[in-house]
Amino acid sequence: MRLTMARPRLDWTDEIERWLEPFLDALGYSTRRRMCPAYVAGLIGPGDRLERRVRDARIGRFKPVCDFDWNWPKRCDRTTFEALMTLDFLKDATNALLVGPNGVGKSTLARNLAHHALVHGHTVLFTSAGQLLGELAALDSDSALRRRLRHYAAPALLLIDEVGYLSYSNRHADLLFELISRRYEQRSTVVTTNRPFAEWRDVFPNAACVVSMVDRLMHNAEIVAIDGESYRVKEAMERAEQREKQRRGGK
Repeated sequence: MRLTMARPRLDWTDEIERWLEPFLDALGYSTRRRMCPAYVAGLIGPGDRLERRVRDARIGRFKPVCDFDWNWPKRCDRTTFEALMTLDFLKDATNALLVGPNGVGKSTLARNLAHHALVHGHTVLFTSAGQLLGELAALDSDSALRRRLRHYAAPALLLIDEVGYLSYSNRHADLLFELISRRYEQRSTVVTTNRPFAEWRDVFPNAACVVSMVDRLMHNAEIVAIDGESYRVKEAMERAEQREKQRRGGK
C-alpha cells in the first residue's frame, strides 16, 4: 500500500511580512498600505491558485500601480484611489466610478484594484461593457439569461470597463439596469467611463432606465475623476524620441 505524504502548507504571507517589516516601518504608513505583505505574497508566493483566479476573473495584463505616473494627469484623485485599495468599500457594498477621457489610466487602475481584491481573497470578475452586454443580449432563452445574470451578480467585486465608448439599444440598457439593480447595496461594482453621467443618455439613447441606473451606481459611490492627456500618446511619443536618438547614435 502506497502512502502519500501531504506537503506542509507554507504561510507565505507571514514569511514575507517578517522580511518586509523593518523596511515598511521605515517607509511609513502610506507606503505600507501600498506594499502590504498579502499583496506581495500574492505576487511571489504560491502562484498556481492565484494565477488561476486571475485568469478566471479575466483581469488580463496590466501595468502595476507602482509604475503608474501620478504626475502625468492634470488632475487625479490619488487619495480616493488609495482609499479604495484598502478594500473597505467592499464591506459596505458601495460602488466606485473612474471617470475621465480616453487613455488616462482608468482601466489600469481598475485592473490593479481587481487584482488587489483577488489577492485578499475576494471574488472578482472583470469585463468590458461591450462584452458584458453583447453576451447578455445574445442569450435566446429566459433561463439562460437568468443564469448569466446570476453569474455576474455573484462576485463580491464586479468591474465593468469602458462604458461610453459605444452606444447601445434599449435592450442593452435594460439588461445593465437589471444587473446593477441586483447588485445594488448587496455587492460592489466598479465602472470606468469616458463620459460624464449627464451624457449617458447618448450612450443609451431613448432608454427610460438611464436616470435610475445612474442613481443606483452613484449612490454613496467613491468617484475617482481623472483629467489629462492620453498615456498611450505620451508613451508613443517617448518611443519615437528614443528611436530617433538611436538612429542618430548609429550614424
